[in-house]
Amino acid sequence: MSLTRRQVTTAALAAAPLAFAATGTAQASGRRPRTLYVAGDSTAAQKYSAAAPETGWGMALPFFLHKDRPVANHAVNGRSSKSFVDEGRLDAILSAIRPGDFLLVQFAHNDEKTEDPTRHTEPWTTYQDYLRLYIEGARARGARPVLATSVERRRFDANGNALPTHGEYPAAMRALAEEERVALLDLQALSLALWQKLGVEETKKYFNWTATEQDNTHFNPPGAIAVARLVAAELLHHRVLGRQDVRRLDAEIPESWITWPTATA
Repeated sequence: MSLTRRQVTTAALAAAPLAFAATGTAQASGRRPRTLYVAGDSTAAQKYSAAAPETGWGMALPFFLHKDRPVANHAVNGRSSKSFVDEGRLDAILSAIRPGDFLLVQFAHNDEKTEDPTRHTEPWTTYQDYLRLYIEGARARGARPVLATSVERRRFDANGNALPTHGEYPAAMRALAEEERVALLDLQALSLALWQKLGVEETKKYFNWTATEQDNTHFNPPGAIAVARLVAAELLHHRVLGRQDVRRLDAEIPESWITWPTATA
């Protein structure tokens, strides 16, 4: 199938992202709030009550952004840069995104799955090809694309060194961002440094470790909040957002602010 010929599927249209509506200043002045759309996988996605305490970083991102910068979180469990497009989920975003909005793209976890042709991409070819669809689609609609390398898994060697797990995908995204002159949030490098700083035992408090599960990929509330803080700080650092757009970068965010709504049929 050609990468430029795709249709919005019923599944994509039925997948309603959790969007945080902006009220107050922007509406009072007649200005439309500029929305930050998130396209990504389970590490960013909205989680529901059955999955608690698993938490996507996209759930915590609104805590660090001004109310006039709402987040529309379209990230979905198990998706790659390819399957997200093939299921029509990118088209769903592009049908809603408006000039002045932002499209933040984070994929790699599932692109790496060589055993699954519906999701697998090669770092220096098809992965970059699919990412270009997000970049071009956003730009064609007057929105600003932003790429984010995938957050790292929790993996350490015998000496307590945090290990990278995403192979060539982060390097391929960095190269594409430079080629396309797109802002890059290097979450892979930043999260790896954070896990190294925290160490083997302390990082367990940031991942979905429970009495019955030892999940080294997905976050609990503290982990999601920590990664969302990195995202917001990088959006400011790369001047995607201004100082007036972000808040609480140095503040403690209570875990109780994270909620898991009941999934609707």
